[in-house]
Amino acid sequence: MKIRFLGGARTVTGSFFVVEAENTTFAVDCGMFQGDELIKERNRADYTINPAAIDFLILTHAHIDHSGLIPKLCKAGFKGKIYCSAATKDLCEVMLPDSGSIQEFEAKTFSKETGESNQPAAKPIYTVDDAYRALDHFQVLELDQMQQPWQGVELRFREAGHILGSCLVELWVDERGKKTKLVFSGDLGRPAQPFVKDPANLDEADYLVIESTYGDDLHPEVADRPEELKKIIERTMKQGGNLIIPSFAVERTQDLLFDLTILISQDRLDPGISIYIDSPLAIAATEIFKKNITFYDQETKQLIREGHHPLKLPNLKYSSSRADSMKLNEVKTGAIIISASGMCDAGRIQYHLRNNLGRSESTILFVGYQAEGTLGRQIIDGAKSVELFGKQIEVKASIEKELSYSAHADQRELLNWIGNFKSKPKKVFVVHGEEAAQQTIAKLIQAELNIPVKIPDWLEAVEL
Repeated sequence: MKIRFLGGARTVTGSFFVVEAENTTFAVDCGMFQGDELIKERNRADYTINPAAIDFLILTHAHIDHSGLIPKLCKAGFKGKIYCSAATKDLCEVMLPDSGSIQEFEAKTFSKETGESNQPAAKPIYTVDDAYRALDHFQVLELDQMQQPWQGVELRFREAGHILGSCLVELWVDERGKKTKLVFSGDLGRPAQPFVKDPANLDEADYLVIESTYGDDLHPEVADRPEELKKIIERTMKQGGNLIIPSFAVERTQDLLFDLTILISQDRLDPGISIYIDSPLAIAATEIFKKNITFYDQETKQLIREGHHPLKLPNLKYSSSRADSMKLNEVKTGAIIISASGMCDAGRIQYHLRNNLGRSESTILFVGYQAEGTLGRQIIDGAKSVELFGKQIEVKASIEKELSYSAHADQRELLNWIGNFKSKPKKVFVVHGEEAAQQTIAKLIQAELNIPVKIPDWLEAVEL
């Protein structure tokens, strides 16, 4: 048996792992690469494996860096089933067509820019229609139940605690009567996060593929996260500016609404403050969150029982249309605007940055990971000015970074989770991280847990 690391290897994004066993070939995740142009070019590259040869695919969760190239895979010949949780399927039903729309828009924009040259018209990686066709392959599985997706393969989803519907993957692969257990973490979450349940602890694995996004970092200890948010809001409002929050549409937007609900329900924040979600995808994702109550943790369910639904704030306004979004350009003070994309590389957030980055009275609050090469990373790294819509915008706004919103386990949480295995893996493969994060966590796993570690290269095939 071997694992091919076709994505998520020595990078944070592009999750795509192919397992070649005696009786089957299957994949775990098929995500999009995000970051600088060199990394994003990988999204257009031809596959090094025949998609038609992959019997089935297991999807850990809906984030685009784990699911975003599924339509391309199907378009290239994959014909099998895609197994995931119910919430993951619901989220992908809005996220993949949205991604297809972005691919079409970017191809059209590129063709316009090069229209006078002899270059051929750009083609999207996949279209909205491709995304809808790919959704026909999805099949929902229940968590915590043993399944048999293929002869000689047993599968069980467990709670990953990262976003709604995210799963750890337990796999038992039978070759010549001998079972080998593989575990893929997907993205591992943190304990005590809003909405989602805590990550499940697993007992054993022969081989573990683990993420390392924060492998060299510890999240700050924040006793009262809503209170920290309140301080930023009140300071910004007192200065006469807007609070602009670049936010991922799934989970992070809903976490922010959760904390705002806590503040308002406890009379710590003016219930009349204007809160806008300016992202069609975030609006659609919020509706999906509302219907998937079975995935909620007990804290969230208790808040709802007390009459404070975190997704039904009375002062919450949705900017669904482009016209609604454009009206926000006229709002100069007193607003909290939550918009996408979370790394500021596209979407409506760029207009709010254009209107507020140059204002010292406004605040830009980052609540998620910013990959290398993204506009968000430039800003949090202290850029004095950034380019938006062909113009240099001076950075005068206050820049805040609140890592306690991260949905990824940090260094200590990763080590604690691996340390809970009663039977240690034979080897751990460290993926999904920048070089420093991977090297740091790899050394700690070896030193503290005495488990052999490998950091695979992109496109490397490892024999187990």
